Amino acid sequence: MLMPAQRSELPETALMALWRGLAEAGGPLIRSHLQSRAKKGKEDPARLTERFGLASAQRPDGDLVWLHAASVGEAVSVLSLIERTVSKPGTHVLLTTGTVTSATLMAERLPVGAIHQYVPFDRPSYVRPFLDHWRPDLGVWVESELWPNLIGEAHARRIPLALINARMSKKSHRGWQHWPGTAKTLLGSFDVILAQDKRIAERLHDLGALHARAIGNIKLAAKPLTCDEAELARMTAAIASRPVWCAASIHAREEAAVLEAHALVQARLPHTLTIIAPRQPDRGAAIADAARARGNDVAQRSLGDALTPETEIYIADTIGEMGLFFRLATAAFLGRSLVDKGGSNPMEGPPLGCAVVAGPHTDNFAGLYERLDRAQGVARIGSTIELAETIAALLNDPVSAKALAEAALTLVTQAHEVLDETATALENLMQRGPDAAA
Repeated sequence: MLMPAQRSELPETALMALWRGLAEAGGPLIRSHLQSRAKKGKEDPARLTERFGLASAQRPDGDLVWLHAASVGEAVSVLSLIERTVSKPGTHVLLTTGTVTSATLMAERLPVGAIHQYVPFDRPSYVRPFLDHWRPDLGVWVESELWPNLIGEAHARRIPLALINARMSKKSHRGWQHWPGTAKTLLGSFDVILAQDKRIAERLHDLGALHARAIGNIKLAAKPLTCDEAELARMTAAIASRPVWCAASIHAREEAAVLEAHALVQARLPHTLTIIAPRQPDRGAAIADAARARGNDVAQRSLGDALTPETEIYIADTIGEMGLFFRLATAAFLGRSLVDKGGSNPMEGPPLGCAVVAGPHTDNFAGLYERLDRAQGVARIGSTIELAETIAALLNDPVSAKALAEAALTLVTQAHEVLDETATALENLMQRGPDAAA
């Protein structure tokens, strides 16, 4: 355990000092950069001052637990934890994220007692007013986004800090090994580190997080994705008895493979509907153009295009609707796994009856996929042809697809134990008892 007296003894490395100096000196460039992003829709113009550390909401009275999650996936994964936290009288949650998509989704899904703010850019002059205003009683980082100034300033104020559902890919581990002092200093700022699996805990331990321990993946405790029931009924009626599959969280370099797989599946099952949900919704128009160039009848959700019996490819380029599309599809190929981008969360589709298909590159969720492989709860593919053959087989045999989804659900049985252990560790840390970081 890092007791309060030890917290100030952590050294600052030359790399961290350089980052702090560059961030402070680069204020005008940072401001210009954020304003440019706002013009492109990548920042929220109405709330841009939050990125400069200026709060747009009052701090509530009582205890405040601050959680930082990078984007949509990380934020959704801790919704159950947030609900549990705000259920305690006098306790509130501040959730920070860095993307417009996550802010939009959290506006709909955060419970009463929780507040969303954009995380300030990692510049000391932005971080300090943020911390001055919110005065968190506990800081919790989710997964892997470590900002040196934000962590350093919070640590210097002796705010208890935890890193939960910690993730460290093989590639990130190799990168941090080039900067061992910085890694040790950043990780040493956390009083509690809870890793997704033993391999990740070992990587963190190797980088200096001597008290990191593996308890499992909190994503398994996430509630099933929601959807608009009226829209589900409308689209189900429009689809009728057609076979449907979904390509979810697709990376730009996977788009051509998905369109080719659609053609191969359609050759076997002529009335197949393919739903394509790009990782970046603004890729929708480009995917639609590429599909039309191949002669496909395309509907684009962001434009309000109707889903008709003639629609072959439906571009799901909206935010926060994957619960709808997983419910409509018999099977889903999870993107970022045919290219080396670490894969996507495999546990969102199965609770909604959707079988999971994934490529070989799933290092970001290695522990989950290893358990899925053992449980025969995921269909693995390694090429466009294998993707098409697997999807066609599952669409042709819905019973097998259902069995695949049900096998994946066996992993959820211990999920609430992970949530319980995480919540308990955070409660102990906030109380600052002698065993808080044990």
